[in-house]
Amino acid sequence: MRRLEGRTAIVTGAASGIGREIALLFANQGASVLVADIRETPKEGGDPTETMIRNAGGRAIAMHCDISKWEDIDAMVTRVVEEWGCLDILVNNAAHWTTTRLADTTNDQWREVMAVNSDGYFMCCKRAVQQMLGQPVRGDARGRIVNITSQHGMIGAPNDVAYGTGKASSIYLTRQIATDYGRDHIICNAVAPGRIITGKPGVSTEPKGLEEARQRTPYPRLGRPDDVAKAALFLASDDCSFISGVNLMVDGGWSAS
Repeated sequence: MRRLEGRTAIVTGAASGIGREIALLFANQGASVLVADIRETPKEGGDPTETMIRNAGGRAIAMHCDISKWEDIDAMVTRVVEEWGCLDILVNNAAHWTTTRLADTTNDQWREVMAVNSDGYFMCCKRAVQQMLGQPVRGDARGRIVNITSQHGMIGAPNDVAYGTGKASSIYLTRQIATDYGRDHIICNAVAPGRIITGKPGVSTEPKGLEEARQRTPYPRLGRPDDVAKAALFLASDDCSFISGVNLMVDGGWSAS
């Protein structure tokens, strides 16, 4: 049996990159997936995530969702329950960044990043927990939350103070949910990617930065989106039955060295 057969999932930021890979893998493993994003077209090109899932015989719906807005989040969870009866899995993946140091970060930039990376994760988790508390226990859980955090929530994020701070807050949020709702059979974990090559253009694919990351990473290659997706799949599945509050580093040994 596929690992998520009969389960329902929301993946935010699922139009592109890591979120796209998670949504595709979850659907391949049997989940009905709500693809949530502020855009439909993948940044790296190709068909929309929802189209790819459906063309492969999976179940998916796409929905515009800005996770800095409670009304969008509420509508997203409500839609999943209306379509499929429950919410088994939430993957918080959507993120925002500025690529600025502290002295150069404007108040508006700080608020824009934190509205997604901190407030957005808080609101998504809150709405998911509200729904999950009223659901029956299936296997070991009423519901599972997987927060996509970052290596840069654990170590300094060069030239991106708002991003790293927001990711650090989501790591703490993961631990707090595990602590407060474990007895309610709600499991909450996180995946912290290191340098992942997603194919989308930008700072993360500049040759100099990539070479520095290769030199710093003990493993002989940099990460791929499927490395993160497979970790998220484990945490979202019944195989993860006595693990909660963990921030799983997927960084090729960077943080260990």
